[in-house]
Amino acid sequence: MTNSYRPIIWKNNKLLLLDQRLLPHSETFVEVSDLKGCALAITDMVVRGAPCIGFTAIFGMALWVKNQTQLTLEQCRLACDEMISARPTAVNLSYEVNRCFEFMKTLLLSDHSKEKIFQALVDFGNEQILQSHAKNLSMAKIGVEELIKNLGDRKWNLMTHCNTGFLACGSLGTALGVISHAHSLGKVEHVYADETRPYLQGTRLTAFELSKENIPYSIVVEGAASFLLSHGKVDAIFVGADRIAANGDTANKVGTSTLSIVAKHYKVPFYVVAPISSFDLSIPSGEHIEIEMRPMNEITELKGIKLAPTGAQSINPSFDVTDHQFITGIICEKGLIDPSKVGELVRVVNS
Repeated sequence: MTNSYRPIIWKNNKLLLLDQRLLPHSETFVEVSDLKGCALAITDMVVRGAPCIGFTAIFGMALWVKNQTQLTLEQCRLACDEMISARPTAVNLSYEVNRCFEFMKTLLLSDHSKEKIFQALVDFGNEQILQSHAKNLSMAKIGVEELIKNLGDRKWNLMTHCNTGFLACGSLGTALGVISHAHSLGKVEHVYADETRPYLQGTRLTAFELSKENIPYSIVVEGAASFLLSHGKVDAIFVGADRIAANGDTANKVGTSTLSIVAKHYKVPFYVVAPISSFDLSIPSGEHIEIEMRPMNEITELKGIKLAPTGAQSINPSFDVTDHQFITGIICEKGLIDPSKVGELVRVVNS
């Protein structure tokens, strides 16, 4: 992958973010220089995807340290909390920011200079992106092995929802990483990418990534899933996750839960692919996951053009929760988890 397609670039002590709101027609980078700019880029979805949100936040904390004249532990905690508030559902954000706080706390208590703390956070951010690639490749191999075991050593027709490729992950993707890896092995016949309303991550972003990798694909609206599955057009479905509860309930882009129910009805395997940083063992089930509500105009307008009658109200949850009983398997870097087995997820994560 060239720098042109890396969504996060740290260069000359500045953070460059590929503006995903403008894709696929314009590949423009936004320069961010402080914490508020990073938080706004996350909130406004300049950058998106649970892993990339986490990576951006790490560099945001580094920029915050760089801009301070002096550091106190209290200031560090307040800055971390401000960053975490940018978006509530994806656990990667708080996971990475809280790790940043522990770094800052340890280094401050050891009397390290502001410059050393800044560089430590920059190195941490770069390291996490590199580690992400290795973890995602491991998950991709597990996913392909699972398909060969259950579907046979042939070409497959696969489906995905929202966007989970390099734009969302900074390197090789999670769910789309499985598809990308399968394609590199000559195992992909066709990919069906959900349009993913209302923000159209499938149409704008997943299709962009599939095109870059020359993977044959078709964009479909979410409502077409039943048609495709009932006609045997899909062999398996792979989706990502923004937060996974201890029982395997999974928050992901809205529409994922509906797709899982349809898949269960037509006996199509449904896999969630996510790193352990997306697991939240502090909550027992999906009922405890806070769902972000996005602005109403994302539904009633399209690029400033009004679609609905003046004054129309809309309901715009950004995520929904997929019940673990509709998930065939959860793939993380430690292996494949069967969510139907009580306590299996906790056992694997803690192993």
